[in-house]
Amino acid sequence: MSEPTPRKAVILVSGGMDSAVTLAMARQQGYQIHAFSVAYGQGHSSELEAAARVAHMLGAVEHKTVHVDLRSIGGSALTADIDVPEQGGEGIPVTYVPARNTIMLSIALGWAEVLGSTEIWCGVNAVDYSGYPDCRPAFIEAFERLANVATKAGVEGAGIRIHAPLMSMSKADIAREGQRLGVDFTATVSCYQADAQGRACGHCDACRLRAQGFREAGLPDPTRYA
Repeated sequence: MSEPTPRKAVILVSGGMDSAVTLAMARQQGYQIHAFSVAYGQGHSSELEAAARVAHMLGAVEHKTVHVDLRSIGGSALTADIDVPEQGGEGIPVTYVPARNTIMLSIALGWAEVLGSTEIWCGVNAVDYSGYPDCRPAFIEAFERLANVATKAGVEGAGIRIHAPLMSMSKADIAREGQRLGVDFTATVSCYQADAQGRACGHCDACRLRAQGFREAGLPDPTRYA
């Protein structure tokens, strides 16, 4: 008797610790992993290099990177000549990239349809995050509704599901889950302004939240700092 064909899942992989743990969780659940990254004009390529490493190390059957030039519209410290702050401050910080998650999920949705997949996974988190509006449950729920009225797969098929398994987890929870699943966090890059070798600045919000997560989890911080 032949083995059942595993379900395909498209996993958004940024190169950071959250998306790496998300990929590992999907793999544990038996999905065939199709890793998806977006080169959107971010200030450094080291996170995309990390995404490729993570996809390979965690057993993705393929890794696709799509290029979208969000730098041409700017509006963020990650896509324009705006300094990355060491503290986020009040309100939505300048590291928010306008419509980034909407754009990434939309392209991932198209690829999922082509692959015949109804499952899209992303590592958005509404607990230890920087105040981004597109990292909240309301956004994921709204995008899933959109996906199911905007696609052939949604209208005629089994329906599209958007998974955000880290949504209510703290960074410490995520660090512990990654350790349990065998994620090599040294391969990941979370820093907003990592150098060409992927070494972290140690000062930005992303670095601060990541270090705090490992500390609260009682785990050594594996981050490579400049």
